[in-house]
Amino acid sequence: MVKAIRIHQLGGPEALKWEDVEIGEPQEGEIRNQGVYKAPTMPFTPGMEAVGVVTAVGPGLTGRVVGDLVAYAGNPMGAYAEEQILPAEKVVPVPHSIHPVVAASILLKGMTTEFLVRRCFKVEPGHTVLVHAAAGGVGSLLCQWASALGATVIGTVSTKEKADQAKDDGCHHALLYEEDFVSRVNEITSGKGVDVVYDSVGKDTFEGSLACLKVRGYMVSFGQSSGAPDPIPLSALPPKSIFLTRPSMMQYTATRDELLRSASEVFTNAGAGVLRVRVNHTYPLSQAAQAHSDLENRRTSGSIVLIQDGF
Repeated sequence: MVKAIRIHQLGGPEALKWEDVEIGEPQEGEIRNQGVYKAPTMPFTPGMEAVGVVTAVGPGLTGRVVGDLVAYAGNPMGAYAEEQILPAEKVVPVPHSIHPVVAASILLKGMTTEFLVRRCFKVEPGHTVLVHAAAGGVGSLLCQWASALGATVIGTVSTKEKADQAKDDGCHHALLYEEDFVSRVNEITSGKGVDVVYDSVGKDTFEGSLACLKVRGYMVSFGQSSGAPDPIPLSALPPKSIFLTRPSMMQYTATRDELLRSASEVFTNAGAGVLRVRVNHTYPLSQAAQAHSDLENRRTSGSIVLIQDGF
């Protein structure tokens, strides 16, 4: 038996219960890992990102051995546990140069950033990019990576404090939401518009984002924190020949090779100091409910990492 956070019914942080669970032994093609949307059934264990040590491997498995430090991000759900059975093809090795806490806080956001700036739209020197929620988890990394690639970065944020953070992350122009960001972008780009917009906000920014694009610009909508954008007719795109995409990281790390390349890019850039994460809060795994409560009540900033006792 191992301990895990379990949810038996939907609710607030109080629904997160610290309980004993039976996970069994790894089968063919699986490992057992320690440390480190709507569920189909109740109860379930939340969490889709973890770093831990391999404690057992299934029969016939090669490439992973007990003691390896590995990470995963995405499916399957169940990371809020002392141990977890995972498909070996879903885990990636963590380099010795990367602290486990850093790896846990950067892998999912980092791989999201990687496919956005390197494959969904390939940012190159001379490009101008607009990043909404520039001080958020992915937004922060987008500013850092795009700036390192030689792009001019324009970011939108909600407060002056977040504007300062965005600038520290390489954002050249940090705009407050209280401003008319379309007019400001037009001013900054001398009326040309930006090459690409990375929009995780959705409804509140979507139409403005389209207006900020240059001819043949790329609109990358990868989230909707303010709600789903209103539908737009295809006839709205031809005036600028706009490219519009709604990508998912899962489709950009669908194969083993893609996953390994993406994770390697993230860890390489983190090790080189190109990418930095702010791990401002850590909690014992057993106190996940408190972590969620603090997050919900805006008592936290930066990344939060849940740590298993003794890890």
